[in-house]
Amino acid sequence: MFLTISTTGTPERPATDLGFLLHKHPDNAQTFSTSHGTAHVLYPEASAERCTAALLLEVDPVALVRRGKGKGRGGAPDTALAQYVNDRPYAASSLLAVALSSVFKSALRGACKALPERAAEPLPLRIEVPAVPARGGAALVRRLFDPLGWDTVEAEPVVLDTAFPEWGDSRYVRLVLEGELRLADALNQLYVLLPVLDDAKHYWVAPDEVDKLLRAGDGWLAEHPEQQLITSRYLARRRSLTLEAMERLELARLAESDGLEAEDLDNAVDADGITDADGTTDADGTTDADGTTDSDATTGDTAAATGTDGTTGAEGTATGKRPVSLAEQRRDAILAALRAAEATRVLDLGCGQGQLVQALLKDVRFTDIVGVDVSVRALTIAGRRLRLERLGERQAGRVKLIQGSLAYTDKRLTGYDAAVLSEVIEHLDLPRLPALEYAVFGSARPRTVLVTTPNVEYNVRWESLPAGHVRHGDHRFEWTREEFRTWAAGVAERYGYGVRFTPVGPDDPEVGPPTQMAVFTQAPNPGQDLGPTHDPNPAQAPNPTQDRNPKEDSA
Repeated sequence: MFLTISTTGTPERPATDLGFLLHKHPDNAQTFSTSHGTAHVLYPEASAERCTAALLLEVDPVALVRRGKGKGRGGAPDTALAQYVNDRPYAASSLLAVALSSVFKSALRGACKALPERAAEPLPLRIEVPAVPARGGAALVRRLFDPLGWDTVEAEPVVLDTAFPEWGDSRYVRLVLEGELRLADALNQLYVLLPVLDDAKHYWVAPDEVDKLLRAGDGWLAEHPEQQLITSRYLARRRSLTLEAMERLELARLAESDGLEAEDLDNAVDADGITDADGTTDADGTTDADGTTDSDATTGDTAAATGTDGTTGAEGTATGKRPVSLAEQRRDAILAALRAAEATRVLDLGCGQGQLVQALLKDVRFTDIVGVDVSVRALTIAGRRLRLERLGERQAGRVKLIQGSLAYTDKRLTGYDAAVLSEVIEHLDLPRLPALEYAVFGSARPRTVLVTTPNVEYNVRWESLPAGHVRHGDHRFEWTREEFRTWAAGVAERYGYGVRFTPVGPDDPEVGPPTQMAVFTQAPNPGQDLGPTHDPNPAQAPNPTQDRNPKEDSA
């Protein structure tokens, strides 16, 4: 196996700086042991004008068979002879990729203490690999490398036998890449794409291969048009690993779009869910000061709990009846509204740990249920809660969980009867609300949309909540009833919906219910007067999208 890396330079910036970047001196030929043979690094030419580093990998076929425990390339058993006589010593594959990562480890990281500025800037590079197995041919080679910034991508098919041209081309190509890239970027691309083109690996693909792929693909894989093919082939078509990698890549893409770190975006829950000082957890795994959770095991504060006999508060407890948590009341109100709307295909937008999805799955009238969340961790917990791997074929066909951000339009969300935003909008910064509005009401356009959010006026009824505080630290705002109605009326008018409002939980005569719900229904004619379902005097209501401090709303 053979690979060369060439660059050009000037007397002021000599090409021999390549030796510093690769951490291999041009005057020395060096040898390194690998698990399947020996790697040699040498410089066929080294001058100020042009420098070429070559990596020659000598593969030991016997060691390859012994370490592979009798398995051939890709894990398929070969005949006894083919185990020793094959293309592995000559064609660039995962063996060469592993050698690259071992011999040029610092260069792949972009680390160079001697010339840090040269490591960080693009260089004029020419990379040649004489024999690359390409399952997909020259066209696939160009599809993989063209989007990566190379000026020239040559993939010349190698004929099977020059003496018999009628036999046609082999599945090997001679690869030449030319362009100005950072050396680290070029090496990482080769590390990933050589085994992808070969569509095989000589070693067992363990879960840590996902981390290796994302590390090497940082900065280019998330936006690559062939992302799915690259991920699947690199991970030896292991479905579970491919799904994990795709979810993490999507999270990285969304985080970059928002100027955030992926860890900051995927903050809905930790591995065990995030709990408050009072030990309660809300629908998305975070904590509400109201003491409610979307888990049936936890009940809310007695101020908002309702006994199973219809009594509320402490009375419900005194009668020995189990109080119904606010989360359960909210979920019941949503289910009732969906049934009234005769919805069968439902989106749970911001599904968190999947409590509502689980409730929908129990009702056979809901035939197509989709849970959407930006958090990979939340979706993982939701999958465990729903026991997706144990569901029968018919049940599994009714539900799916997908990753996505509600700040962006998504074609996957179109064509549904209803969408639910349960305790979601208050987790968004106010300037981001218009993007969510368009994504849901303007692009997805379900026939019915249900939105629930806390009523900040009710916070004075929570004994555990200090005055002036919102119910959860991640809430960017909490609205009064008037503010919520003003916002909902504006959305309905802009996107052609009617809207009515429903209290969730005990409707206090002074401060209203703990949760407020808006039920949006698509108007038959978007241009018609939507009538009394709107706030009767929205012009006099405060503007809910003003930048204000929600903690000032004490009561």
